[in-house]
Amino acid sequence: MRLRITFTFLKIAAAAWAVGTLLSYLNITVDQVLTDLGLTSDQVLLWLDENVKWALPNMLLGLIIILPVWIIIFLFSPPRG
Repeated sequence: MRLRITFTFLKIAAAAWAVGTLLSYLNITVDQVLTDLGLTSDQVLLWLDENVKWALPNMLLGLIIILPVWIIIFLFSPPRG
């Protein structure tokens, strides 16, 4: 399972690199794309900052419940193989 997820991330990274290289070859920059979308890099960074500040406490709150439940299930599940 972990190997499959790792390969998926590697495929995404390779595709992003290939597309980025192609766009760079065509002289298309991030600023141009953001301008076409009506955004600035400062707006994108502010949006990311606001969303991380919202998501992180919620994820930690969920982790307080999920992690102990997972540990208990892991400890009491029968051995594999």
